[in-house]
Amino acid sequence: MPTTRTPPPTDTGLQPGTGPTSTELIVRSITTAIVERRLMPGTKLVEQQIADIFKVSRTLVRQALNQLSRDKLVTLSPARGAFVAEPSAEEARQIFELRQMIETAMIRRIAETITPAQVAQLRAHLKDEAAAVARTDVPGRTRLLADFHTLLARMLGNEVLAEVLHDLLLRGSLIALMAQSAHSAEASHAEHVQIVDALEQGDARAATRLVARHLEMVAANLHRHPRVRDLGQALQPLAQVENIAGGPRAAAPRPRAGTRKASK
Repeated sequence: MPTTRTPPPTDTGLQPGTGPTSTELIVRSITTAIVERRLMPGTKLVEQQIADIFKVSRTLVRQALNQLSRDKLVTLSPARGAFVAEPSAEEARQIFELRQMIETAMIRRIAETITPAQVAQLRAHLKDEAAAVARTDVPGRTRLLADFHTLLARMLGNEVLAEVLHDLLLRGSLIALMAQSAHSAEASHAEHVQIVDALEQGDARAATRLVARHLEMVAANLHRHPRVRDLGQALQPLAQVENIAGGPRAAAPRPRAGTRKASK
């Protein structure tokens, strides 16, 4: 009788059934680090260093970097390696132009259909935003200010719209949220409050005008203040949390099933 050989275990870095694969974990952690301003545009992503942080092979790291490259969050160069993407001024303009088109149309629809329960949900979110801004919780406020927009999209019950907007917000995080000052965060929160006020009143015209102005202000405030360029400092805390919990943090941005998957 032939001997059946057991295939070697897959290098996932996790026990079967306990959470995401290592590739997913790395993608989520790097995405979170970008959105939360732990990794700035242009930061070099050294394969061996990432492999050491997550205790996996460089092959799995390469898979994760390839996925992030498809998501436009990482730039891969055969000669130089992998870097956090550095969107051009023209790309920034195009992203915010597209957001203007999508979100102004979206907000008009929401103003016509919003329910008291949805207004209460938005008010609760605004309360969390205000608390994060007040305590200068940069990662928290960055995530919450972005989530405000996807929360609005989901109120229309259109998951395709929410997913498209999520992707734009993610790419926009490289441009805007990572360079967001405390003052601009406060201003953004105040603008969110005005938008919800208009929605509660059913004033579609005012809500549309406020969203358009809000996005114009975000685009106008683009500037860079580099924070962290050290991979260990940026990713080690996230790797530890992921491994201990056996999955992503509840508040962390979630990659889209199959390919990807957190700006305001």
